Amino acid sequence: MYHPHTEADRTAMLRAVGMQDVKELFDDVPAHLRFPELDLPPRLTEMEMLPHLQKMAGRNRIPGELISFLGAGAYDHFVPAGVDALIQRGEFLTAYTPYQPEVSQGTLQAIFEFQSMIAALTGMDVSNASHYDGATAVAEAVNMAYAIHRGKRNKIVLSLSLNPQICETVRTYLADTPIRLACDIPGKDQSAGPDDLEAMVDEDTALVVVQYPDFFGRIYDFTALGKAVHEAGALFCVHINPTALGLLKPPGEFGADIVTGEGQPLGIPLSFGGPYLGLFTTLDAHVRKMAG
Repeated sequence: MYHPHTEADRTAMLRAVGMQDVKELFDDVPAHLRFPELDLPPRLTEMEMLPHLQKMAGRNRIPGELISFLGAGAYDHFVPAGVDALIQRGEFLTAYTPYQPEVSQGTLQAIFEFQSMIAALTGMDVSNASHYDGATAVAEAVNMAYAIHRGKRNKIVLSLSLNPQICETVRTYLADTPIRLACDIPGKDQSAGPDDLEAMVDEDTALVVVQYPDFFGRIYDFTALGKAVHEAGALFCVHINPTALGLLKPPGEFGADIVTGEGQPLGIPLSFGGPYLGLFTTLDAHVRKMAG
């Protein structure tokens, strides 16, 4: 292992913090915990370790070798060779520091193209530069709606036909907060459609979230639901599959205030389960409350 600091460098750094020896840095750690006996195999050289790691990696099975029944938001999509060719072009590959304004830097160009495409695809005004994954994007939509209503509305209505992972993520985000979730209702018919959600919306509702297409593959026109949500003073969020929007009406035409989505269908491999890419768009009126 290469150590860049000389003995003189280390002595100078220790003197700067008022110490004589590196061991003093660990005085606060109990002595019996400083050098525990670890049951490790003998160390290997790089030449010995490489085939060992390759053998371990070879135990993994990838979708090309097996039939994938994974589903539930993670799919073995065909990724055209053109995707790799495009992302390796200099316009996108020359990323350096995205906070500097030079247009020649690939990160800025890629983010501009991505945000423009997602805003156009969803029929919304603005897009951020993505979230951790689709479920996280919905959780951020919940936080955003709560902020827009200044904490005066504490109820979030989640459709029963949302991916269950979304409900779990939102629940984790909202632990120890005053926000109440209306989802996972015992005995509720999961085949219920948009009309059933309208009855759940009241004056305390901050946000209603639906999925399009939903977790069961159904496609609804949410125009009437969006209107009912707005009449109650709440915000309307549609969670989308971006590939499906190549054929379906964009959520902006439903009157959506926020559109979230899982970006894995856009050409991201399964990657052993993710995470992938969280899409998030909204209206100009709400841009100052948008995460990311």
